[in-house]
Amino acid sequence: MRFIGLIAATAVSVAAAPLNHHEVSTRDILPPFSLPDVAPLSTLRAVGVTTKRATFLYGPGIGGGPTSPTGALGLALIAADSALTDTELAAEAVLSTADRGVATLDIAKYNNLKTLDDYTKLYDDEWVQSTNPTGVMPGMLTNYTQDLLFSMERLSLNPYSVRRLIPGQDSLPFIVDSSTVQNVAGTSLSSLLSQGRLFYVDHRDQSSLPRTAQFGAACDAYFYISPSSGAFLPLAIRTNYGSNLIYTPADSANDWLLAKMMFNVNDFFHGQFHHLANTHFVAEVAFQAAVRTLSDNHPVYGVFKRLMYGAFGIRPLAVVVLFRQNGSIDNFFAHSGGAAQTYSATLYNNGVAGAVQSNYFETNLRRRGLIGSTVGPALKSFPFYEDALVIHNSIKKFITSFVNSYYSNDATVVGDAELQAWMGEAVTAGSIDFPSSSTMKTRGQLIDLLSHMAHLVSTSHHTVNTNNLITGGGVLPLNPSALYKDIPTAKGVTNVADYLIPVGPVLDMIQNQAFFSRPLIAGSNRTLINMFNDAIMLSRMNSATRAANTKFMSEMQAQSQVVKNRKFDAQGLSQGMPFLWQSLDPNVAPWSLTI
Repeated sequence: MRFIGLIAATAVSVAAAPLNHHEVSTRDILPPFSLPDVAPLSTLRAVGVTTKRATFLYGPGIGGGPTSPTGALGLALIAADSALTDTELAAEAVLSTADRGVATLDIAKYNNLKTLDDYTKLYDDEWVQSTNPTGVMPGMLTNYTQDLLFSMERLSLNPYSVRRLIPGQDSLPFIVDSSTVQNVAGTSLSSLLSQGRLFYVDHRDQSSLPRTAQFGAACDAYFYISPSSGAFLPLAIRTNYGSNLIYTPADSANDWLLAKMMFNVNDFFHGQFHHLANTHFVAEVAFQAAVRTLSDNHPVYGVFKRLMYGAFGIRPLAVVVLFRQNGSIDNFFAHSGGAAQTYSATLYNNGVAGAVQSNYFETNLRRRGLIGSTVGPALKSFPFYEDALVIHNSIKKFITSFVNSYYSNDATVVGDAELQAWMGEAVTAGSIDFPSSSTMKTRGQLIDLLSHMAHLVSTSHHTVNTNNLITGGGVLPLNPSALYKDIPTAKGVTNVADYLIPVGPVLDMIQNQAFFSRPLIAGSNRTLINMFNDAIMLSRMNSATRAANTKFMSEMQAQSQVVKNRKFDAQGLSQGMPFLWQSLDPNVAPWSLTI
């Protein structure tokens, strides 16, 4: 791939740049953050906002999707953020280029990728620097044939595609042979639905997207909570392509494993380009509105600016690396870069990914029946929720202390003219389901909104992207981004490896995933532990906010130890899964969108 050489060529010269970039280059004395109704020199403050409105404008979305900044200030912020993003990428490129060199020298051991187990050798003492500090998730290479591993990926690696079918509200999207369902699940499909045990993932919307030289189906699938074991398991996969075959665990081992891979091709595409809309687009649009309405001296702006570290530099990078013709999407996915842009924009505009309030962390999971369901049994284990909840609760405690220390009561929220202007401006910028000036009435509502923005740039993003790609979500053989042989029209596959990426381009693909990893951030002041720990920002905040940051850091350090100490139990499971998931370690994951 041409861009690999481009990045590698510039990597050495910039890799030594520190990862700790401050948005303010000097430690000039800045005024304390304050609300507009108590601010001295209010006229100068208003002039500052007016100046930003004149120089920070809305332009076409870079790489598609909703608006991106333009105007003198907007372009300057893009340039500054691009410098941050590109420097971190270049530092990673030094590591991945070295890893790639070792992997190339070891090419003989991959046995020309003739078997599925040959694909596991791609990671055997390979890509060590790029997968630090965890390596490939333990169990991912040894247990990839297990149904439980496949199903639990829906509750960890990409928790945004699955939903519970609600009896009396949802009908069965497709029918599976009744005797087969009985043999697999011990009951009928209709009984699973009526008992609230049936779950569904629908990727049929990928069927109409422009294709590349690679192959992919448009699968939908059933999962279920087993009446006998309580485990969350796969039941059936329909391809919606060609002969429209329906696969189940009752099929041959090869056919069923290929079906799971076909599904994962679709789910991988969904995960990457849903995340683009759900995290990047949503947070960027809200922040653009904040730039145009909140004074630089507003405490809410100070916190939001911290969360959006480097954010405006990511979409320009995506255009160069991902979306361009013959970029990484064209080369390694079943659908083109243009298709990915369309898909992300659609998911944003229809609100599935783009809505704000209805996609608040627990609100989203509750709507999809994954937590607090009024029908059916609860999920025995939900790793994403378990780990993200700890972080979300700590974020919310910090935000609560922060908001309550600046807003003495709900009336001060209503009376904050800049804050209320942000609510209205967000709609102009293109936000969907954003609180309005008529609904933003309480401190609790502001706490929820800011907590959600922090969730999007951290726990939501890093679950499906960043280090997760090369350590789990894109690890072969189970998690391909495309097939390299057309979808079968009949069952009876003898060698599943024939459908996977061949040895020629496979190292390019893995290196592309490595570019998204940020191993150098682990243990540094760029980790989630330090989300609010900016010396300049905190020096302008009040003492309650500084104390809240100290508490947040302590809680995140403790959670990091919990995640680091995770092991398999006597049944070979961790969090109910046959692989070890550590993507949300607060001392490894960044505190911002990053890439």
